[in-house]
Amino acid sequence: MSTLIVLLSPEPSAGPTSVLDYVLTSDGRSAGPHDRAAAALLPRSTELVAVVPAQALSWHQVTLPKGSLKQGTLGGAIDSPRLRAVLEGLLEDRLLEEPAELHFALQPDAPTDGPVWVAACNRAWLRAALAVLEAAKRPVARIVPECAPDGLRLQVLGTPEYPQLLSTGAHGVSLLPLNAATLAMAQALQAEPLELVAEPAVAALAEQLAQRPVTLQQAAERWLASARGRWDLAQFDLSNSTRSRAWKGLAAQATVWLQAPQWRAARWGVALLLLAQIVGLNAWAWKESNSLEAKRMALRATLTQTFPGVKVVVDAPVQMARELALLRQTAGATSARDLEAMLSVLGSALPPQQAATALDFAPGEARLKGLPTGNNTAITDSLRASGYSMRGEGNLFILQPAPGAAP
Repeated sequence: MSTLIVLLSPEPSAGPTSVLDYVLTSDGRSAGPHDRAAAALLPRSTELVAVVPAQALSWHQVTLPKGSLKQGTLGGAIDSPRLRAVLEGLLEDRLLEEPAELHFALQPDAPTDGPVWVAACNRAWLRAALAVLEAAKRPVARIVPECAPDGLRLQVLGTPEYPQLLSTGAHGVSLLPLNAATLAMAQALQAEPLELVAEPAVAALAEQLAQRPVTLQQAAERWLASARGRWDLAQFDLSNSTRSRAWKGLAAQATVWLQAPQWRAARWGVALLLLAQIVGLNAWAWKESNSLEAKRMALRATLTQTFPGVKVVVDAPVQMARELALLRQTAGATSARDLEAMLSVLGSALPPQQAATALDFAPGEARLKGLPTGNNTAITDSLRASGYSMRGEGNLFILQPAPGAAP
């Protein structure tokens, strides 16, 4: 599955012709091709992840009132209007803009009884940036921050004309112009010396100011690390719209698969596979039907040969049982459904001191009274071994041939 990671333009006037930075990855771990292109010219991918630039986000740590965050919403999209109102009240004095103009997102697995990181950005700008991608038929599956306060990092980025220092840690995320003073302040905020990471364009300047070697990192690698994180800014009013865009993206991918020339061989392969499955199932069903019909014919032939008087076969097993019962009756032999056979089996199963006091008989069923109502396990086991079953109904015991017993 390929993933396209796109850095949203921080410009408020970004439109369809705005150039966006992107990186394409095929496995989610290693960065592939990275370049800049307008939204309509971005490469196709299975999933698109939008990255919010660090300069577009502000970070705030708050403690939510008890009960404002439901346990079931910690790991997924959050859309509670009540929680949104709570955040507006907590952050009102810390924000430079009106809370109603901002979009909020809580950290993943936010604790219900401790400090929680909240990311904030301009709602109109974010919606406009996402609308540019959606208009180009590039629906966004996730929205992630370029950097989040979930680790200790010092990164130098930008251009030699405008270098910037990005610092993340317990203090949050800060993005400042790079100079000796800001670098010293960022290092002082960290509890321990940190590795200094820099983009190639500003690596020499970072080494000169820090007086130590730096680790090179492309911007595309930073965006890839952001996409691998657990943050998702699609919360509150953006949660449903983002889910809808994801479904539209899947539909678009399906359309590409059904129409693109490079997938023609795969489509033919799937069609042939389905055709082979249908032909195979029909052949198997035809074979099973023939086998079942042959068994029916053999059963009918056995009935008509054994009992020549049967001219029309409707239900062979029932007709055969009826003919056997008629032969037995003509010969004067008893069957398992006769009274003599049932009383003989019952007499052998009952202890000598026990006997029924009343009997009501119908063919195949004897209703007995006077038997003990206690533990009759030994009696029922003996009857079962002889091909009979007995059950109790109040003070009655009903004796019948067991299902499947010989007639």
